[in-house]
Amino acid sequence: MSTIELTKENFDQVVADSEFVLIDFWASWCGPCRQFAPVYEQASERHADLVFAKVDTEAQQELAAAFEIQSIPTLMIIRDNVAVFAQPGALPESALEDVIGQARGLDMDEVRKSIADAQAAQQAQGGGQQAQ
Repeated sequence: MSTIELTKENFDQVVADSEFVLIDFWASWCGPCRQFAPVYEQASERHADLVFAKVDTEAQQELAAAFEIQSIPTLMIIRDNVAVFAQPGALPESALEDVIGQARGLDMDEVRKSIADAQAAQQAQGGGQQAQ
């Protein structure tokens, strides 16, 4: 499967319609991005059940800013509308396969519970001020 070009116009729809999305934040002038591109493309062919997408950080500066992309390439994985992985740097094939395997193995109910627990704890710390 080939990669999808994400823009601010289609980003929300692609993520909402997909259970598992890998996103490569890149730019054409970036040497490590160009090195990572064939590794990413080959992985997309091996994992046809997953959505592989790319965000050109030059053309889509608002998206890059929204995700606070500081360094490229950055790989992000979103499962069930939850960002479960984000890391800058060009990954070798073995590391990319390992990350995909780990993300596939996540118990998303447990991930959502952890997020909810963290949000509740954060609200409890600052909640006293809001209740007045």
